[in-house]
Amino acid sequence: MTEATHTNALIHETSPYLLGHAHNPVQWFPWSEEALRRAREEDKPILLSIGYSACHWCHVMERESFENEAIARLMNENFVNIKVDREERPDLDAIYMNAVQMMTGSGGWPMTVFLTPDQVPFYGGTYFPPEDRHGMPGFPRLLAGVAQAYRERREQVLGSAAAIAAELRKNEAAEFAGTPLEPELLDQAVANLMTGYDSEHGGFGSAPKFPPSMSLTFLLRSHVRTREGRGGRLLAAVEETLGKMACGGIYDQLGGGFHRYSVDQRWLVPHFEKMLYDNALLSRIYVDAYRVTGKPLYRRVAEETLDYVLREMTSPEGGFYSTQDADSEGHEGKFFVWTPAEVAAVMGEGDAEAFSAYYDVTPEGNFEGKNILNVPRPAGQVARLLRLDEAELGRIVERGRRLLFAEREGRVKP
Repeated sequence: MTEATHTNALIHETSPYLLGHAHNPVQWFPWSEEALRRAREEDKPILLSIGYSACHWCHVMERESFENEAIARLMNENFVNIKVDREERPDLDAIYMNAVQMMTGSGGWPMTVFLTPDQVPFYGGTYFPPEDRHGMPGFPRLLAGVAQAYRERREQVLGSAAAIAAELRKNEAAEFAGTPLEPELLDQAVANLMTGYDSEHGGFGSAPKFPPSMSLTFLLRSHVRTREGRGGRLLAAVEETLGKMACGGIYDQLGGGFHRYSVDQRWLVPHFEKMLYDNALLSRIYVDAYRVTGKPLYRRVAEETLDYVLREMTSPEGGFYSTQDADSEGHEGKFFVWTPAEVAAVMGEGDAEAFSAYYDVTPEGNFEGKNILNVPRPAGQVARLLRLDEAELGRIVERGRRLLFAEREGRVKP
């Protein structure tokens, strides 16, 4: 085992995420009075990096930048560097995520925010590569630019920080203003939400797509509130989205549960980590959709998702784990993907052909030469193509799911 050559102030923390950064060459501090005092005394801006243990791109940025001696030197010379585990400090995560979304129009993790010594944000983003790439500035160039701006254009930086702080306070005041939720306001919210609806693939907006559990809950409640009827557009939007997600690669077709988000518009290729709160919210909307429509698909997905949570995200002490990593054996998604040969080895050639046709398992693959299981066609259509009875196809698929799940349990888990 290689002996660590660097140790920083995170070595005294209890968070596994923070401890994972304790031997970076970056002089990390936890969020603490010591770090904030140092920023004030040294008159340095704060570089705040927020992430969590199961975040794939957090690990990528650590490997590319935080373990890089030259980049760490830039950080140490020009900033007081603070690392935060968003699962320990959701309050800080919420405050600074609002700021990043306000500044950039988007957000995510790792979150990278530059603050004045008084903790007011003035610039931020998410992942930055170690060199200029795909229109994104390289992290070293960004560090140098922010440090120079703070030294040479201090008034402009402080002015930007003050404007951002004022806007955050204004939004917070509006959030808690206590305005009554009149039907007209709810109808306007529905109309605004539906302008971003993707009628082809379900969901809202374009890639990357996150499961919109709260938006779907709002639309389903609006469907009930307005007595829209079974053919209404709100229920149709909810059903289209729930159906496409349940058939996509974002849903774990063998083990149940939803991955974090889809990198494409059609819910096929996920970012493979799984979050407790996503699966809690999604299981609820699938239950609600089943109550409204009576469709067995929604009940099955809800039950499989909750079974997954009980099986893999429940600790022996009785609590719940917050996340499951995307990576195993150093590769994102390796635990979840299959080749036709692997399917045939488990099921036998005959049944494997039908199973692979149903779950779109091909020699070319849909993810780095392998296959994320997904259901692009209805069972009846696949059965006709294979000249099988649909019930027989169903038996083959269910048998295959059991066998492949058991085989997968022998793999190295995330």
